[in-house]
Amino acid sequence: MNIETVKEVVKWLRNFRDDPVTFTFHGGEPLLAGADFYRDALPLLAEGSSNRKAAFAMQSNLWKMTPEIAQIMAEYNIPIGSSLDGPEELTDFQRGKGYFDKTIKGYEIAKENGIDVRFICTFTSHSVNFKEDIFNFFLENFSTLKLHPALPSLRDENPGKWALPPEKYGELLIYLLDKYLENINDIEVMNIDHLCKCYFTGRGTVCTYVDCMGDTFAVGPEGSIYPCYRFVGMPEYIMGNVYAHPGMEDLSRSDAWKLMFEFKDYVDRECADCTHIKYCRGGCPYNAIAPTDGEVKGVDPHCTAYKRIFKEISDRANNEMFGGIEMGMGMPGLQPDSDKDGKPGIMALMMKRTS
Repeated sequence: MNIETVKEVVKWLRNFRDDPVTFTFHGGEPLLAGADFYRDALPLLAEGSSNRKAAFAMQSNLWKMTPEIAQIMAEYNIPIGSSLDGPEELTDFQRGKGYFDKTIKGYEIAKENGIDVRFICTFTSHSVNFKEDIFNFFLENFSTLKLHPALPSLRDENPGKWALPPEKYGELLIYLLDKYLENINDIEVMNIDHLCKCYFTGRGTVCTYVDCMGDTFAVGPEGSIYPCYRFVGMPEYIMGNVYAHPGMEDLSRSDAWKLMFEFKDYVDRECADCTHIKYCRGGCPYNAIAPTDGEVKGVDPHCTAYKRIFKEISDRANNEMFGGIEMGMGMPGLQPDSDKDGKPGIMALMMKRTS
């Protein structure tokens, strides 16, 4: 994306909506744009959206991080998400030789300049067999862990090679819930936090579990507008272009917009009897739609995993709060933030993360 397109984004948003906005640099490799780009782009976006309390974020492999870029990022308080799949041998096996070392070098530069970097770990059909090693790696080296389940590739001759089956993903989430509670003071497992908050607040707290339609947009390098960053580069999902300064009504006439709301209607209809519909919303629309060539045929294929972890959270919370009372026996010494063995429980996790 060039500076002219950035300027058009600012002009487009000026009369688009008045909501707070977060600009996330994502896709391809954002750091390839270089220091000069961000030195020009960030003031334009910040000042042009000052009435919207503009914030920034970035997703990068960090290979091109330099002290100069890091200082610019730090000035605008830009957190960075990056990817590591665990120890060096495992990460390089899944992402290519040398990936781990290059990312860690960039991480060190970012860290030295005060940038908050958090890693996303992609669990595949291969790496899930090493979940203990992966968890211990993040526990020993970083304070946070965010995970992503590998989906079938849309561009591979063997699309399911790395994909993590939903039942395995469900098992992994239960495992990480247990490990998180065992190490609650030493690490934050962001996905488990998000899932617990979904259950306790009764609404989705991250994009996977919310009605994101009409609230999240992505702008491609040439100015094309998409429903979210995951659709960028797929022409059939273009909703408009920032150079035309479209309004919500203009975007709503696009086929992509209609498809997103078709998915929303599908969820309202097919998931109406699901206990978790309010805070799951059928999962990610991209996960559901992209693999079916743009047809709404079902919800997020990881639905099975979501149901399993939400039920586990619900059951544990109810047992912690009401288990002894429901049995009419009482449980001396049991606190609302512990399980029956006196270990930290779901309620302890929620109180810690919201305090």
